[in-house]
Amino acid sequence: MTKPRKLDLIDRRILQEVQTNGRIAIVDLSEKVGLSKTPCFQRLKRLEKEKFIRGYRADLDPQKVSQGYLVYVQVKLENTTRHVLEKFNAAVKDVPQILTCHMMSGGYDYLIKVRTKDMTAYRELLGDVISALPGVQQTSTFPVMEQVKETTVLMIEGLGELS
Repeated sequence: MTKPRKLDLIDRRILQEVQTNGRIAIVDLSEKVGLSKTPCFQRLKRLEKEKFIRGYRADLDPQKVSQGYLVYVQVKLENTTRHVLEKFNAAVKDVPQILTCHMMSGGYDYLIKVRTKDMTAYRELLGDVISALPGVQQTSTFPVMEQVKETTVLMIEGLGELS
């Protein structure tokens, strides 16, 4: 894997701006980062091509799309052989209610974040789908009582003071 190129201040400012407003007009973006329109557009396209920017998405309100029930699930597998891990990893990608899945070290093997309509929908998903994923031995569910903070905005090092 090649090491990503070093970003200059303008590139970092572009990344900061587009991650908080992916629909920003190029004219507005160029003003915010201190470049004219064409060089700003070229830099943005280069950042996309080099996969610094993986895509643009709408931030939906889970309540309004009937996905307000949020749980975290610890998953312990029967064993962690390469074959079992690969099968679990492939299968979990096909479950749309699973928003994130992280392999962990410690007392369990995976931590998954799940959204459903309500507890009943989650219980069905757990019994019919999650527990049936390849290699699953045990699950522990942690319902979220209140979401205090959620963001996808990454801190961009080296920006200094932004005005």
